[in-house]
Amino acid sequence: MSPNMIALSFLILGVVLLIGKWIRIRSRPLQKLFLPSSIIGGFLALFLGPEVLGNMITWLGFGNSVLSNGIFPEEFLLVWAVLPGLFINIIFASLFLGNKLPNIRELWRIAGPQIAHGQTIAWGQYVFGILVTLLILTPFFALDPMAGALIEIGFEGGHGTAAGMAGTFEELGFAGGSDLALGLATIGLIFGVILGIILMNYAVKKGKTEIITNAREISLKEQAGIVEFDNRVSAGKLTTRTESIEPLSLHFAYVGVAIGLGYIMQQSLVLMENLTWGPSTGTYVLEFIPLFPFAMIGGIILQMFLEKYDIYRTLDRDLIVRIQGFSLDVLIVSAIATLSLGIIGENIIPFFILALVGITWNLFAFIYLGPLMFPSYWFERGSGNFGQSMGMTATGILLMKLADPDNQSPSLEGFGYKQLLFEPIVGGGIFTAASVALIFQFGPVIVLIFCLIMLILWMGIGLFYFRKK
Repeated sequence: MSPNMIALSFLILGVVLLIGKWIRIRSRPLQKLFLPSSIIGGFLALFLGPEVLGNMITWLGFGNSVLSNGIFPEEFLLVWAVLPGLFINIIFASLFLGNKLPNIRELWRIAGPQIAHGQTIAWGQYVFGILVTLLILTPFFALDPMAGALIEIGFEGGHGTAAGMAGTFEELGFAGGSDLALGLATIGLIFGVILGIILMNYAVKKGKTEIITNAREISLKEQAGIVEFDNRVSAGKLTTRTESIEPLSLHFAYVGVAIGLGYIMQQSLVLMENLTWGPSTGTYVLEFIPLFPFAMIGGIILQMFLEKYDIYRTLDRDLIVRIQGFSLDVLIVSAIATLSLGIIGENIIPFFILALVGITWNLFAFIYLGPLMFPSYWFERGSGNFGQSMGMTATGILLMKLADPDNQSPSLEGFGYKQLLFEPIVGGGIFTAASVALIFQFGPVIVLIFCLIMLILWMGIGLFYFRKK
């Protein structure tokens, strides 16, 4: 494949994103769903590709026509297919860069209830996902037991984690797992917004919210995703003079260092496994864990180093967020554009069963466990965890902003601090990345028992410790 084709595929991906934004601005139904332009563009590219348009043309009897594989050259699709696995590393390496790391006591005081509630939701997704797989999906639909991890990967992990683990699924013989997880992430995102807004309006009417007493009116520009002209702010601070180095280039280099540190850790652990317990026990897990959780740890290490030694404070969080946001847009649009609808179609009933189980558990954890686990502002805090548990951190932030527009509660601050003791473990962290390999190596029952213990532990912390405060 020529470098020109690779570059051209990126340009076309940009055009697809732009068309997705235009559709979002023009479509009121899509605005009400708060669907990101990357998802709209991704589905547009999927429709115009071989999975939809190409199959339709072939079905109509024009299998040899120029549109039998859709409007995109095969080289474009080959490039787009590998982008999610690359850009997920940038996203996770950026998670904590530029964020001042608080001490554990302060973090636990502010974010402890949200940590306990969020961990409860995540481990519950594993417990009920593995249970339904053991009891229904594997016996009746012959679905691989590794499907038990799909709810957490797709819902809590989201599109990024689902796409980033494609290589792991393929190596372990469950190649369709990534497509199913991506489908679950899309279902979760849509229903997360719809159910979140419905629950917020109901909670306001029933007096369950502590901040707002009337449902907040969302302006048309907010729905379209446009910032009011008078409210626009700079995308980041210039921490270096451009004649020395472009600040964006410097921040991209910081992200590269974080990924490099993660790669060194990953390869060191794989080497250790190959030299120690691997050959003697025949158990290999670390070699199946993708790079992105280690890139996240690399970002934390780099942040700690910069806090201590970067006297000029050259790292700006806002610029890092822009790099992270760009990477997420590219990841989502390319992952959906190359989604295999055939895999989902072959497993359509198991797919909907997993989606139903995941949504039901998330709703139960929000509506019934939230009031019991949060000492105050249960709806405002719980809405953030609910939104994130349905596939996207941005959904959680959106629901929190609707319930607490002026940040009068500790929900948003606690939600931000929560990620420090949440993301490294689940929601795309080490256990999420290792879960499929663990089920493959030790079987679903062992993993189920471990996840059940973790679920009881975190639920107990929320119910018997934070509830008293």
